[in-house]
Amino acid sequence: MKAIIYEKYGSSDVLQYKEVQKPTPKANEVLLKVKTASVNAADWRMMKADPFLVRFYAGLFKPKKISILGADVAGTVEAVGKRITKFRPGDEVFGDVFASGFGAFAEYKCGKEDEFVLKPSNISFDDIVALPLAGMTALHSIRDFGKIEAGQNVLINGASGGVGTFAIQLAKYFGAYVTAVCSTSKIGQAMSLGADQVIDYTKEDFIQNGKKYDLIVGVNGYRSLSEYKSALNPKGRYVMAGGGSAQLFQALLLGPFVSLTGRQKIIAASSEPNQKDLIFLSELMGSSKIKSVIDKRYKLEEVPQAIQYVEQGHAAGKVIITVS
Repeated sequence: MKAIIYEKYGSSDVLQYKEVQKPTPKANEVLLKVKTASVNAADWRMMKADPFLVRFYAGLFKPKKISILGADVAGTVEAVGKRITKFRPGDEVFGDVFASGFGAFAEYKCGKEDEFVLKPSNISFDDIVALPLAGMTALHSIRDFGKIEAGQNVLINGASGGVGTFAIQLAKYFGAYVTAVCSTSKIGQAMSLGADQVIDYTKEDFIQNGKKYDLIVGVNGYRSLSEYKSALNPKGRYVMAGGGSAQLFQALLLGPFVSLTGRQKIIAASSEPNQKDLIFLSELMGSSKIKSVIDKRYKLEEVPQAIQYVEQGHAAGKVIITVS
């Protein structure tokens, strides 16, 4: 089969389009013929080992646990192991294969049964494959870590990417008043997704405008913890759902101290894939309560260009990889 592999850390130049051995499913695995995949920040972070902590997961000096990137995958079940009970060949499924070592940027992928969910018939492969990692990151950041409540004032900083576009819609679904922060060219997109207010960060600084928020979800755009704290209500929460290494380390190292010494909460969100939440999100999409925003589509052999585009941080929604 054809796949995009990498054997060392670095820029997108380390990615190679090669012929590799087609996987064979174990007793507890599903073999998927990949139809589509999507690109996430996790892909270029794994590729570059940024932050350095990635090396403790993937391999200290070179990637060992992972050789093919891609966490979001959708396709048709090709074969199943003897212990598989939920799926059969021909089923259309999608999922997040982070736990089984990535691998979506290939013509075939083996994964555990609990990594996949049946694709609703009224949703396209492109739309559904945009959902898993970005959708669950947004959901867990807002619902589980953010403790969102109806009527709250919620700000999404970095509202135009994959996580941000789902975060706007989910915050509205839970009944919040949503302020989206994005660039001038993305204002219309944010409004179309349901944002009640949009702040163009090239013209206005939400830290300086005097408004306070019950929940701030930081997806992109660097701001210090002290700045985020100044924009929160006395019992507000800041949830770090994405961004650079500096933001990650501040949230991980200083967040617990801030949370213990005051009523405001600083939290670094984490997201673990699970079938229950995948089904919940796909049902919301199937009933048109949320939708995918797709910026660009690339072919499998164009994955290096796709990852480079996402790494630049200007994608308006999700970037899709057409595999077969």
